[in-house]
Amino acid sequence: MRAISKVIKNFKKYRYLLQELVKKDIKLKYRRSYLGILWTLLEPLLTMIVLTVVFSGFYGKDDRSFPVYILTGRLLYTYFSNGTKAATKSIRTNASMIKKVYVPKYIYPLSSIISNYIIFLISLVVLVAVALVLGVYPTIHIFHAIIPLVVIFFMTLGVGMCLATLSVFFRDMEYLWSVALMLIMYSSAIFYDPEKVVKHGYGWILKMNPLYACIVNFRSAVFGTPIEIKYMLYSMGFAAVTLLLGTFMFYKEQDKFILHI
Repeated sequence: MRAISKVIKNFKKYRYLLQELVKKDIKLKYRRSYLGILWTLLEPLLTMIVLTVVFSGFYGKDDRSFPVYILTGRLLYTYFSNGTKAATKSIRTNASMIKKVYVPKYIYPLSSIISNYIIFLISLVVLVAVALVLGVYPTIHIFHAIIPLVVIFFMTLGVGMCLATLSVFFRDMEYLWSVALMLIMYSSAIFYDPEKVVKHGYGWILKMNPLYACIVNFRSAVFGTPIEIKYMLYSMGFAAVTLLLGTFMFYKEQDKFILHI
């Protein structure tokens, strides 16, 4: 209990720094962009249009709600991808500050993930607008969307903490993770019908992907159907395990960061 109390006290002490780092990350992301934060809405919208034109009908998803189907997968994947990549670089990016002044090092990957989460939440406005235009109206099940939205934050944080630690000692981790993210994207059924994958005997690949589990439940909430309990438990379990593992790895190795950055 004392250890937990100490962590909470330490977090409260540096919460204002965390807020400033989050603001800085968001400002830097759009610093040289003419559209600024508006690009948060335009990027998923344009991506949705391209994917709809390319894949509509090709995978049998030529119905009117296909753009909503794409967005529900694409938005969650984009957050997971951007959040983990930002966390991977967070320690090395802030090397000069780490060398000059003491700040709890977990602040850096945490701020990167929170800033991307805020951008992700803003981008959900596009999903709401597109869903209403295309006739996908919210039902009582929409409240279930809170579960995958919370789970994916902690999943991204857990994976991000692991990657932030490993990338300090293995610089190639950033490039390896980019390749891994491509595999994760194609196994998340963002723009194709997962039933066709199951029919060909590759359904186990989807079931092993915790991000796919989040996407399935988020889609269920948006389209007004009950969430899949097995996917919910799997994604929550994965998020909990990676968060514990990432926190353990980070705290065990953080004192060595100064020697490698």
